[in-house]
Amino acid sequence: MAPTLETLLAHPDGIPAHLALPAPLHCREYLLDGQLRHWPGPTQTVTSPVFVPGAEGPERALLGSCPAHDAAVGEEALRAACAAWDQGLGPWPNLAAGERLACVEDFRRRMLEKRAEVVRLMVWEICKSAKESEQEFDRTVEYIDDTLAEYRRMQDEAARIVAAGGLDARVGRSPLGVVLCMGPFNFPLNETLATLVPALLSGNTAVVKLPRIGRLLFSPLLECFHKAFPRGVVNVVSGGIESVTPVMTSGKVDALAFIGTSKAAEAMRSLHPHPNRLRCVFGLEAKNAAIVLPDADLDEALPEIVRGAFGFNGQRCTAIKLVFVAREIADAFLERFGSAVAGLKCGLPWEPGVNITPLPEPGKPQFLQALRHDALAKGARELIPGAGPLGVPGGGALFAPSALFPVTPDMRLFHEEQFGPVAPVAVFDDPEEALRAIAASNYGQQACLFGRDAARLAALSRRLRNVVSRVNINCKCQRGPDELPFTARRDSAMETLSVRDGLLAFSIPTLAVLRRGERSTGMLDAL
Repeated sequence: MAPTLETLLAHPDGIPAHLALPAPLHCREYLLDGQLRHWPGPTQTVTSPVFVPGAEGPERALLGSCPAHDAAVGEEALRAACAAWDQGLGPWPNLAAGERLACVEDFRRRMLEKRAEVVRLMVWEICKSAKESEQEFDRTVEYIDDTLAEYRRMQDEAARIVAAGGLDARVGRSPLGVVLCMGPFNFPLNETLATLVPALLSGNTAVVKLPRIGRLLFSPLLECFHKAFPRGVVNVVSGGIESVTPVMTSGKVDALAFIGTSKAAEAMRSLHPHPNRLRCVFGLEAKNAAIVLPDADLDEALPEIVRGAFGFNGQRCTAIKLVFVAREIADAFLERFGSAVAGLKCGLPWEPGVNITPLPEPGKPQFLQALRHDALAKGARELIPGAGPLGVPGGGALFAPSALFPVTPDMRLFHEEQFGPVAPVAVFDDPEEALRAIAASNYGQQACLFGRDAARLAALSRRLRNVVSRVNINCKCQRGPDELPFTARRDSAMETLSVRDGLLAFSIPTLAVLRRGERSTGMLDAL
C-alpha cells in the first residue's frame, strides 16, 4: 500500500518508549585541546526527517542544535593537534603501544555505556531504522575490537629480527602526523571511527570534522573522547566547510581521511599547499552494477538485488545502483523484481519490518524525481505504482521506491549515482555490453554477477577485477566483512580500508638497523 501523510506522522503513542522523541538537545559543548569547552557563538538547528503533528500542521521534529564553528575554532583545533604531535616528538606518538591500546580500550568501554542514547539519536537524526542503527553501533564496536587485536599482532610482527646483507633490523610502523577525519551522514558513527581509531592507534593526532547531517549523535561521545585520550589527541569541530578550510590551507595536515563525494574530496585536497605530502584515504561515490546472466537462479538473485539496491534507502556507496539483465529473461525478472520492490514497507524507522524511511538530505526527493523524469521522458517505464516523493507541506522527505526499465546510456540514471531508493534496470544481449559500460564509468568500486555456469562466471570475474575492486558472485555488493580489503578504482576511492589496511593507511614502515655482531642482539632487544 502506498504511504500516506497520516501513516508517516510520528504520534507519541506509536513510538517505542526507548526510542521516544528526546527532549531537544541543545549541545554547545565541543572538545578542543583536552577540554570540553562551551561554544558561545551561533548554532545550527537540527531537525529530523520525521514529521510530527504541529500547531499549524505537520512539521519536522525538533531535535536540538549544535555549534556552527568558524575558521577560528578550526585553527585552534589544528594548533592543539599539532602541539600533541609536536613534529613527531610529542607525547602521544612516542607513547608505548600498550598505553595507546589502553586509551582506545577505555574509549570503547565508555562508548558502550552510551549505546542507547547514540542509537536513539541516529534513528531520529538520519532516519536509519532502529535495527540498522543498532547494527551500526554494534558493528563499530566490533571494528574497534578487531582493530585492537590486529594492532597487537602487528606489534608482535615488529618485534621480530630481520637479517639481511650482514645487517639486523627491527621493522615497525610509525605514525604520519596530524590527521583530519571527515565522515559521512549515512554511516556517521561507523565511517568516522573506522578511520579515526586506526589513526589514533598508530600514534597520529586528529581533528575530527563531524558530518553535516548526523552531528548531534556524537554529543554523547564527546565526554568519552575527553576522558579516554590525552590533551590535544582528539579535537572535534562542528560546522561547515569554513571551519576546516584553514586546517587544510595551513599545510600542517599530514593525512586526510574523507568519506563522501569525489567532488568534495578533490576540493578538500586542492586546499593543501603541499599535496605531495598529504596522505589521502578516500571512500567516495560509486555506480555498482549487477549483471544477471541468462542462467541466473532468480530465486537466489532477486532477494540479493533488492536488498543491495534498497538497503537503507539505497543510501550506501556499496548499493547496487544499476542492474543489467539478459534480454531472454528480462520479462520474468522484471515481473518478479517489480513485485518485490512494490512489497517493500515504507514507514517510520521504529516500525517492525520497515524498509524505506524518510531521507535526511535536503532536496534529495527533488533530485531523485528529476532523475526519474529524465528517464521517463526518454522512454523508460515505471515498474512500481505510487513511486516518487510523498507530498508534505514544507518539503517531503520520503521517496517511495522506484524501478525503471529500460534505462539506456542517454539517460542520467545510467551514469549518475542516485544514492536513494531508485533502481534503474538495463537490458543486454551480450554480457560484453555490460562490461564495457562498467569499464567506461567514472566509478569502479564493485560489481556483482548472477549465474550458474562456473566457467563463465570465472571468466567474467577475471575481466571485471581489472575494472572494479571487488566482484561479488551470486551475492550483493557490500563493504564487509571488515577483515577484507575495501577499496576501489577511479573516482570511487583512494587507499584501502579494512581492519589491517586501516592501520597501514595511517602509518609508514620504519626501521632500526645495525651491523650484525656480538652486541647487536642486546641492542635490538632494547629497541
